[in-house]
Amino acid sequence: MDTFSSSSSSSSKNWKYDVYLSFRGEDTRKTFTDHLYCALKDAEVNVFIDDQLRRGESLDIPLTRAIEESKIAVIVFSRRYAESRWCLDELVKIMECGRTLGQIVFPIFFDVDPSDVRKQTGIFAEAFLKHEQRLHDDKEKLQLWRNTLTEAANLAGGLVRDPHGYDGKFIRKIVTEIIRVLDRSPCLEVAANLVGIDSRVQEISNYLDVGGSNDVRIIGIWGMGGVGKTTLAKAIFNKYQYMFEGKSFLQNMTEGELVKLQEQLLFDILKPANRKVSSVDQGIKEIEKRLGNRRVLVILDGIDLVKQLEALAIKRDSFGAGSRIVITTRDEHLLKILGVDTIYKLPEMNIEEGVQLLSWHAFGKNYPDEGYFELARKAADYCGGLPQALEVLGSHLFGKSISEWKSALEKLKSHPHWEILKRLKISFDDLDDLQKAIFLDISCFFTGMNEDYVMTILDGCDLYPQVGIRVLQERGLVTANDDFTMMMHDLLRDMGREIVRLESHDPGKRSRLWHHDDVIHVLRNKSGTEAVQGLTLDLQESDKASFSTEAFRNMQSLRLLKLNYVTLTGSYNNLSNELRWLCWHGFPLKVIPKDFDHPNMVAIDLSYSKLIRVWEDSDVWLEKLKFLNLSHSHCLTRSPDFSKIPNLERLILADCKNLLAIPALPTNLEILEADECIALEKMPDFSEMSRMRELHLNHSPKLSEILGLDNALNSMTRIHMEGCTNLTASFKEAILQGWSASGNGGLFLPGNEIPSWLTPIDPQGEIVVPQCFGCDVKALTLCIIYSSDDSQSGGSLCIRVANYAQNTEFLISPMRATVITSHENYLWLGHFSNSKLNVKGGDKINVGAHFVGPGTTDDIQLRVKKIGINLEKEKLINEYSSECKEDDADLLASAFTERWDKMND
Repeated sequence: MDTFSSSSSSSSKNWKYDVYLSFRGEDTRKTFTDHLYCALKDAEVNVFIDDQLRRGESLDIPLTRAIEESKIAVIVFSRRYAESRWCLDELVKIMECGRTLGQIVFPIFFDVDPSDVRKQTGIFAEAFLKHEQRLHDDKEKLQLWRNTLTEAANLAGGLVRDPHGYDGKFIRKIVTEIIRVLDRSPCLEVAANLVGIDSRVQEISNYLDVGGSNDVRIIGIWGMGGVGKTTLAKAIFNKYQYMFEGKSFLQNMTEGELVKLQEQLLFDILKPANRKVSSVDQGIKEIEKRLGNRRVLVILDGIDLVKQLEALAIKRDSFGAGSRIVITTRDEHLLKILGVDTIYKLPEMNIEEGVQLLSWHAFGKNYPDEGYFELARKAADYCGGLPQALEVLGSHLFGKSISEWKSALEKLKSHPHWEILKRLKISFDDLDDLQKAIFLDISCFFTGMNEDYVMTILDGCDLYPQVGIRVLQERGLVTANDDFTMMMHDLLRDMGREIVRLESHDPGKRSRLWHHDDVIHVLRNKSGTEAVQGLTLDLQESDKASFSTEAFRNMQSLRLLKLNYVTLTGSYNNLSNELRWLCWHGFPLKVIPKDFDHPNMVAIDLSYSKLIRVWEDSDVWLEKLKFLNLSHSHCLTRSPDFSKIPNLERLILADCKNLLAIPALPTNLEILEADECIALEKMPDFSEMSRMRELHLNHSPKLSEILGLDNALNSMTRIHMEGCTNLTASFKEAILQGWSASGNGGLFLPGNEIPSWLTPIDPQGEIVVPQCFGCDVKALTLCIIYSSDDSQSGGSLCIRVANYAQNTEFLISPMRATVITSHENYLWLGHFSNSKLNVKGGDKINVGAHFVGPGTTDDIQLRVKKIGINLEKEKLINEYSSECKEDDADLLASAFTERWDKMND
């Protein structure tokens, strides 16, 4: 319902003025009405105000015409309003226009009671006594004035000034209502036929809380280029600009024009009262001085430098109470530096939204023409939810036939649309040289790979990836999935590859080679040059492709080499000594030859190789090698000579089915993955493995023990030995007793029973902590026995601990658990530090466990069968930070809570 009286016909008439101000000049001309007039003008409302002192007997023609040509009439009823015959005649005309022209009438009661206006009582009664004395012969006019006052006072939604309130807030409320009723066109131009904008504006509105909280809020909108940040910022500005005393939307900001930005901000908000700025320092002081008490809306679009924020004095005490600052940027780090209240990551459009937006530009409506639907979906999918890309591609496909659409989409597979990529390239151009190199390496070679693995390789290339990848993530150029997989938007990947392709018409002179035909051409023609830093050729085992190592002789800058199921003939000395990464799935030789001497190598992946043993007797010394993957090498019977790779940190031997023994390991090793090594019988002594963090030995049924493992437990966070069914009881007892890691991870073993030193509990019941523990509880040891109806299934184990006495609840991050054989029982043991649980003597706690994720459906479900706990008073617990992604933990924890609640209904 409108706040004041309106007529449907008002929207169709062309009005000369937005607002006509009716008031008693002697009461409010230089005070309230003047402030209201200025506020309306600042809000760009076209206001008519009679700035002359009228003393005639009747309204003159210009004034009458101004009333008739105004969409809204604002009547300021003040204490002496009814004393003026002029005001009363003006009111009669206004109410007549309200009835006949559809004018909107807005009564404001300033220091008067609406009841006095309505009934002509109080001070209004006194005014009418005087009129009756003067006009005793014109009772008809007196009655008309009375009736008109009553009619005006009865209008719905009139606003009453609180005599103890603030005029500024009251005027702001009036202006807001007038702007809402005027429903004027947005100040900032946005594209027609926007798709999905309303839901995104609503999400931001929840954070802004305009009209609610009176604090100063700074909201950051973060996202990659082309995702629609500017459009969203404009929509927010258009929605809320009239609810503030001042507003400013700054965009197209450059470092060299900071003073101009300061002047624009001051002008937008202060209007004619703005001052020129001579320097950045003076501008900062002016902003802080002149805007510090104003309630403003400021939107900064496309910030990319900290100095821009500093020059515009973007901090909470620079603006008045209730102000809102919105910043859009491609750099999340800037928002963190500023300490914004909320960082809103603007999501890409979903496929349905994408099809709608593309259709508006390709077909002039929000859905495709008949016969084009699947093509439109493919086109939208190519754009990956980026509005800019959808608009460009939709316009490009406008008016084209189905066959032309098919041809255009096929072309995009090998020749990306440059107009789209050019808009995205802005983000790339802002990077430094090392960051650009990392971006191009990821786009050409590493999308979809493990983040730590990529970090290791790029660190070996002296690219400082810990800094560089963080910058790329903060600018939305790369992301890491919940499983730590490095990902990149398809269009960004294509943009990176197109940048490389444009380096030269000759593929052999480009820095990176990934396209199948280009790589085949270079290798067959031996046309590679020193420009080549990376090369990948992904073939199938059936292709039986073979090339000479001579093709690599001139590629002396080659750092990255990936060859899947490729055979090389000739000397391996032809490979560059700059080589840091070799990924060669299906390595065809039975042993790595003697001339394979590349001392700078940091990562080697020879999965699915034909190796029987790794190195031939040679002087190969790979001191920098940190990662070695020999998984799925089914012919491998012996592990490598680790004396040649003393600094290895991660070794993967998974599914080496004929590997009988691992007689030694480098003492620097941190992670050993040897799942599914079903022939493995012997492991080395672990007494000196002081850096080992993770041990994965699922399904090694012949393994009976690992000497010294109980002495290496202090550094370990995770052990998986679920399928090691031949372990001795004494070995299991020793590692169960010695396990000391706290947090995400734990010890996984085959097992049917809760260890004897733990107390079995009922998950549905409460545990009362004995009073004797007092505040001395160091940790909670927890043991879970679980099984599954299905072999080779897995899920994520979540632990819930509720402390009723402290009214707290903890959901422990999920831990991956595996089942090797159906209906076989497995044991998990872990500790939870009491620094988080805060359990004391006398507390009542409840402990529950459940599996979430794949393998936990109603038909095939991992089941918790038993739970046991022990409260530790003296045991030393090593606390390790969770290695689970926070978002992933929240998601799975939420799912766990939902399932737990259902179980207890």
